Amino acid sequence: MSRPTPTEVPWMVLIGPAGTGKSTLGQEIAARTQRPFVDLDAVADGYYAEVGWSIATLRERIAAVGRLAAEAEWEPARAHAVARAVADNPGAVIALGAGHTSYTDDQQLATVRTALSCCPDVIRLLPSPDRETSLNVLRQRCAVSKGRSWIIDGHDFLAHWLDDHGIQLVAKRTIYTLDETPTQTAARLLRDS
Repeated sequence: MSRPTPTEVPWMVLIGPAGTGKSTLGQEIAARTQRPFVDLDAVADGYYAEVGWSIATLRERIAAVGRLAAEAEWEPARAHAVARAVADNPGAVIALGAGHTSYTDDQQLATVRTALSCCPDVIRLLPSPDRETSLNVLRQRCAVSKGRSWIIDGHDFLAHWLDDHGIQLVAKRTIYTLDETPTQTAARLLRDS
């Protein structure tokens, strides 16, 4: 089987924990390059439905088994959504929500790695190379922009996403953005691409 050409796959994929600015930066880069922008969190429900999942189902499972167990049950739907978004959006800039690259099941991680392996640029966004600085910045950003700390049922999802080994395997490079505006980071990424 032949590998897709760069015109058959997304041009750039942005990944990272919540609060890293994937959507904001993705919109900026897409506008500058006149490419379509896709925020998977915004369009994933249609893909989840293809495998019998929805956000409503996730909420039901959270109520029944707790957040961590429900997240694990949801992994096949998230991996499916990534693979479909990659296939459906050639030439686009895609932002993947934090959960779309964080898996406890190696098979689901392998699905995502395979889907993203043909993408020319998969960029992990973080505020800083220092873990504690990144975690503090992300926590502050999420409190302001999302009204949440991401500590749910005693589990620190921000720390989990920050430390997740799978996301490190998926990323082709990591970019640190602490003191930059999205406009400055977009300019730097486009200069380096």
